[in-house]
Formats: sequence, structure tokens, C-alpha cells
Amino acid sequence: MSDTITKGDKKLIRSWAFYDWANSAYPLVITTAIFPIFYENVTRSDVKDELGNIIGHSDTVTFWGHHFHNTELYSYVVGLSFILVSLFSPILSGVADYTGRKKLFMRIFCYLGAVSCASLYFFNKDYLGLSLLSVFFASIGFWGSLVFYNAYLPEIAEPEDHDSISALGFGLGYLGSSILLIINLVLIQAFEMNARWAFVTVAIWWIGFAHISFARLPKGQRNGEPRKNILTNGFHELGNVWKELKHHKQLKRFLASFFIYSMGVQTVMLMAVLFAKKEIEGLEESSLIISVLIIQFLGILGSFLFSRTSRLIGNIKTLGIALFLWVCICAGTYQFVYSASGFYIVAASVGLVMGGIQSLSRSTYSKLLPETDDHASFFSFYDVAEKVGIVIGMFSFGFIEGITGGMRNSILALVIFFVIGFIILLTIPKSKHVN
Repeated sequence: MSDTITKGDKKLIRSWAFYDWANSAYPLVITTAIFPIFYENVTRSDVKDELGNIIGHSDTVTFWGHHFHNTELYSYVVGLSFILVSLFSPILSGVADYTGRKKLFMRIFCYLGAVSCASLYFFNKDYLGLSLLSVFFASIGFWGSLVFYNAYLPEIAEPEDHDSISALGFGLGYLGSSILLIINLVLIQAFEMNARWAFVTVAIWWIGFAHISFARLPKGQRNGEPRKNILTNGFHELGNVWKELKHHKQLKRFLASFFIYSMGVQTVMLMAVLFAKKEIEGLEESSLIISVLIIQFLGILGSFLFSRTSRLIGNIKTLGIALFLWVCICAGTYQFVYSASGFYIVAASVGLVMGGIQSLSRSTYSKLLPETDDHASFFSFYDVAEKVGIVIGMFSFGFIEGITGGMRNSILALVIFFVIGFIILLTIPKSKHVN
């Protein structure tokens, strides 16, 4: 299609939003539902007595000569992937800006993530280092593609429409990924499909439906010639964004708050199922999957509910409500949730808040951007802030588990992140786009 973008083009907006339908299969099936359960089962070993009778289980794995809790190692690997995304996304954003190849890079990362998901079929504890590379590159592919995907939002729609369009994307993502998860569950439960094939279905789903977006999204406009080396220009542009923040107090304060509370939000997404499998008594795997579906479908409702609320009271106040709820959820989980019934309540609460805060964070940032044609660099800055926050969140979660021996203590770090993010959010001045 033509590279000329008409803001408000409904077909273009639907095509853009449909990438959420395509790629959300990864965070649901790979990082939330089936793979975490598979990983915990595969990396757990039996503990036997002198007679060979199984008397318990061990979650200890050996990696490069060191012993880790299996979930601790998982959090480190995923955290490391975010470090790499944070380092190379500025470089690629700069290249995309000055070569007009935003869609090309989005496509490359889509393919990398999808193929890596398919390679999880061969996951083997005996080759743990090699197997974890699939986890590592799948994460890079997913989050790397989002750098360029998110940068399209301010180009295709006016600020007053960002909340609803962002919510549309997340809503489609929750719905599409839930459909794929249900298909996989039917195949596993009713037809005894090996769970490994679920990882292959994610790859097919992701690549297949992504082409609906690729067919209509423009390849990206070329923003002149780089003022420095094209490979370092992305960091130069991030420096310019940093300098620009000094003149935009609302944007600077929002990014500071977002940086802190992202440490909690994304860590919950990435570690919730592993936490439940280890810490919640009497929670069967089938019940755990049901709780994930509760999160998904309530996430759809939450996306549109928070979008509606933001129209009534403003983005900042709505985000403040979401962060207050996050504090209550994490504190309540730490103190009271030990049974399956309690976890269902937590899952329902997380579902409502998760979709809302993700959707509203993206749209709030896009509304606060100054007038610019350099959306990729601004969203690269946003993504770097998010990724560094996730790195801190994931490493904190894993480190606390490592030194205390339990994942429950790690929840306290998440409470701190949400409280600090909430306090900073309260200091954001009102603006014509958000209040």
C-alpha cells in the first residue's frame, strides 16, 4: 500500500490492531500458560530414598556449574533478553527512521520470535543451555517487534482516539490468544496431543495472522539523513529524547512512574503461573489453566473498562486507580492467598487490571508526545524504559527467591514498585490531553 498515512483510516487502524491478535499468542501460551507449566515439570527432578522410593521433588537445576532454583534461572534468562532488547532497539529504531524500514524490522522480529517458539518443541533439560536459547530469542522477537508496532500508533490516529484504539488492540490480543489456548487445551486433553506441539501452533498463529497487519501497514517514512553514524544514531536520538523531556514535565513524570510500575506489571505477567504452581496448595494444572483464561477474558473487559473510565475522569487518575488496585492485589496475595479458591479471586482481579493498565499506559504516552515525526525514537525510549524496568523486576524476583528459598517473598518487591509508581504518578501536572 501507499506510504502516505491518513490518520483515522479505519481499515488501517484495524489492521494495526490485529497484530495484537497475532502476537499475543506468545505471552499467553509461552510466558503465561502452557510453557511455564511444561518448564516446571521438565526441570523438576524426583528425590528418592535409599530404597529408590520417591519422597519428594527438587526444583534445583545446574547451569554452567552453578545451582539455581528452576524458576530463578528462568527469571534471569528472560531478564537478560530484555537487557539485549534495550541495547539494540535504539540502534534499530535509528536505522528504521532514516531508511524508512520500520515494517521490515517489525517483520524480522516477528519471524525471530515465532521460529524460536516453534523450536521450544525440542526443549530438553539435558541440554538446558541450548534449550533456554529458544526462550531467550522468543522473548527478543516478541518485545523487539513491539518497538516498531507501538511507534505506528501516533501516526495512524489522533490523540483523542489513542485510548480506544490501544484498548482495541489489547482486546483483540486477549481474545485471539484465548482462542488459540482453548484449541490447544482441547487437543491436549481430548486428543492427547503432546504439549510441545502447542509451541509450534504459536509460531504458525503468530506469523500467519501478522501478515494481515503487514499487508496494510506502510513500510515507514524516511526521516532525512542521519546526522551521525547510522548504527549509533539511535542512541543519539535517545539522547535528544532525553533532552526533550526537560521541556515536557508531564511526559517526564509519566515515564518515571511508568518505569517503576512496569517492574511490577510485567514481572506479574511473566512469573504468575510459576508462582502459582509452586506456592498455591492443591492447585491442579487444569485449574491453573482455567485461572489463566479468567485473566484473559477479564483482560478484554478491563481494557475497555479502563478506556471508558479514562474518558470520564482522565488517564492519570485512572492509572492511579489501577496502581492502587495492584498494591492491594500483591499485598493480599502475599498475606492471604494459599489456596486454589484464593488464587481464582486474585486471577480475576489481575485480569481486570492487567489489560487496563497496559492499554492505558501505551495510549497515555502517545498522547503526551510533543509534535514530532520521529515517533520511532520516542517509542524506542518508552520501550527501553519498560525493558530496563522489567530487567530490574525480574532479577529482583529471582534474586529474592534465590536468597530466601521462596517466591512468595519476592511479591514484597512488587508492592514497593507499585507504591513508588503511584506516588510519582500523583505529581504529574494536568494537560489538555490527560489529567
